[in-house]
Amino acid sequence: MPSACAGGRIRSDISPGGTVSKKKTTTTPTPHDAAFRSFLANPDVARDFLELHLPAEYRQLCDLSTLKLEPATFVEPDLHQYASDILWSVKTTGGEDGYVYTLIEHQSTENLYMPFRMLRYSVAAMQRHLEQHKTLPLVIPVLFYHGERSPYPYSMNWLDCFENPALAAKIYTKPFPLVDITVVDDNEIMNHRRMAALTLLMKHIRHRDMMELLDKLPQVMVEISDEQVRVLIHYIVNAGDSVSPEFMRALAERLPQHEDKLMTIAERLEQKGRQEGRMEGRMEGRMEGALEKALAIACQLQKMGMTPEQIKQATGLSDDELKKITH
Repeated sequence: MPSACAGGRIRSDISPGGTVSKKKTTTTPTPHDAAFRSFLANPDVARDFLELHLPAEYRQLCDLSTLKLEPATFVEPDLHQYASDILWSVKTTGGEDGYVYTLIEHQSTENLYMPFRMLRYSVAAMQRHLEQHKTLPLVIPVLFYHGERSPYPYSMNWLDCFENPALAAKIYTKPFPLVDITVVDDNEIMNHRRMAALTLLMKHIRHRDMMELLDKLPQVMVEISDEQVRVLIHYIVNAGDSVSPEFMRALAERLPQHEDKLMTIAERLEQKGRQEGRMEGRMEGRMEGALEKALAIACQLQKMGMTPEQIKQATGLSDDELKKITH
């Protein structure tokens, strides 16, 4: 079984054929909906349906004798507006728990974009699955069609919904392009034109010492607009792990056209540092005062003949702190 079928989980979307209607505030079931839903909610009928219509290579993965009707709550809210849902769970023939999902919508006209709609259903099921599991499940969409036009006139390959199916197949059947700046040398990033400043900062934003960027960053910041410089400065201040006033002052010296703004930020950082220092000092003072008070109480308790263990329980002092009154 392919690795995409994690934990033996199998899902099948079964949808009657039809066009995608616009979002509705209310939905009125048709006689077709009621009849199809009633039949597919029956486990014997559902088993017959899946035995008849699932491709053999998928059907042999499922133990259809274990079908169990489940609440169909995994579909995204917008899909609920035009879908009648029936959910069956089933175990795989390998003995592991698995699922067959039947998403039942009844519309009797053909639809060029039906494969894309079924893909949406499938992705919604996968997303719901990921809320409680670590891997994507396998989803098997099946279309039930009984429209007036025969045979069904459109492809069931969702890639054929594109103007250029061959190009779409290349994009969606291969790994997506990855831009991993963590492995790109800084000197190469310097040649990334108007992306260089942002890329360089995002690569190093978590570094404790931003001073190492002072030689390179000003060179690439001259390539971008004043508004983009403002955005980057805001990014440095808010996302950086440790942005110092010294860094901002040094950057201001190298970017005189932005000196006023950078110096203002440096002053604010210094003010913030002073405020934090004062707060830490007051906190340390309060802690020292509380310790002195506890030690004084401990001395009195010791004079009253209490044991060290009793004194610790009464004052909350540690062994090391208690030693200060025993010497």
